[in-house]
Amino acid sequence: MFGKRADYSGQRGLKEEPVEWTGKSTVQQIKNKKALDGPLLDTFDRVRRRFFDRVDPNVAMTLAPDLLSQRIRDAVVKIVDEENLSLNGTEQALIARELFDDIAGIGPIEGLLSDPHISDILVNGPNAIYVERNGKLERTDLKFRDDAHVLETARRIAASVGRRIDESNPMVDARLVDGSRVNVIAPPLSVYGTIISIRKFSKEIMNLDEMCARRSFSPQIHALLKLSVRCRLNILIAGGTGTGKTTLLNALSGLIDEHERIVTIEDSAEMCLQRSHVVSLETRQKNTEGQGEVSQRDLLRNSLRMRPDRIIVGEVRGAEVHDMLQAMNTGHDGSMSTIHANTSRDALLRLENLILSSQANYHSKGSRRQIASAIDMVIHVDRQQDGRRFIRNITEIVGLEGDVITSQDIFTYDKTRDLSDDFSQNSRYICSGIRPVFHGKIDKYKQYNNLSEVFSS
Repeated sequence: MFGKRADYSGQRGLKEEPVEWTGKSTVQQIKNKKALDGPLLDTFDRVRRRFFDRVDPNVAMTLAPDLLSQRIRDAVVKIVDEENLSLNGTEQALIARELFDDIAGIGPIEGLLSDPHISDILVNGPNAIYVERNGKLERTDLKFRDDAHVLETARRIAASVGRRIDESNPMVDARLVDGSRVNVIAPPLSVYGTIISIRKFSKEIMNLDEMCARRSFSPQIHALLKLSVRCRLNILIAGGTGTGKTTLLNALSGLIDEHERIVTIEDSAEMCLQRSHVVSLETRQKNTEGQGEVSQRDLLRNSLRMRPDRIIVGEVRGAEVHDMLQAMNTGHDGSMSTIHANTSRDALLRLENLILSSQANYHSKGSRRQIASAIDMVIHVDRQQDGRRFIRNITEIVGLEGDVITSQDIFTYDKTRDLSDDFSQNSRYICSGIRPVFHGKIDKYKQYNNLSEVFSS
């Protein structure tokens, strides 16, 4: 059926209500699929069974999208004619769309990937599909047919990166063609069916000016961030899930000099650095035989031989933290990373715990000394209930006194102040007014040294 293409344009059904077939999902087409609920659902299942009796999905996936979409539609028309089913052109097009998404896409949630306002797609079994839209979670009307349909979609995602989903390997991290990050966890680890979590990344690259205009931080903080990146301070961005750590990291990268060589290291490539000379490295998981793993630590060690000016680690979460701090202490000033933590102080504690858990015979004082000498600034980002992401505070790492890492807040968000337009952006932040210790580093860059602008009212 997917060999020489037959012409079924004169067959019953296509003349009734022709639908434009583009081979690509849209949000509206996804919404229209609700027409398949009710009486048409049994008919769709019948067509689907007949279709996959005749078509090998692995072979079909090798076809170009436009050709595949036409072949699927031809096959649906032929099945409808042979089974004498009462389906008009619109209904046939909807069924063909479902089949196309099953083979080339990710089922009923395919169209959500094209919605620029959606940042997360969360599948909690066949009947509960949620999205985060503009910072808020909401439930959609979309559904999978059953648990088997969700599992089938998850297996197709895993297969696209050379992995498999089964009882012996029920967890997979993957990346879709458009760069979206996918996590799948299936039974027996998931009690109520297969769970699919997709983190999308905006095609729009936001710079610091735009973030300041959206009130993510004040003009004073804007000036400090520009100064910090240009003067090669080592920066750690801390915050919870979905607070905008990577977005801020991308924006800061736009201030790096074009003549500098940047090496990025990530579990799943998601950063869109706004520079031209960028080398992006991505980890590799174990294969089905348990071999071939390449960790962030392996990549970080290799990156030191690649003549980097700056090293950016997407997120530190394991043994690579030791090598990252070593790099910051040995000539790679201006490096940056993110970490999951609720406060700036928690970020430092987590760095210490990561070092101690990964380095045998390492003591607390040694790890704190390494952190204090490597990190210049911690930026804590947060998200309000209305979905607005903002900088909560900026903390300078002063040094080590005894066994304690000393720090001081440069800017702190004052949550007690009104957020109405009656208050300027500066009035929402309390500035310590203390000249930071890292001014010694900044003084080396006379062309950028504008600390007076940072601490002006």
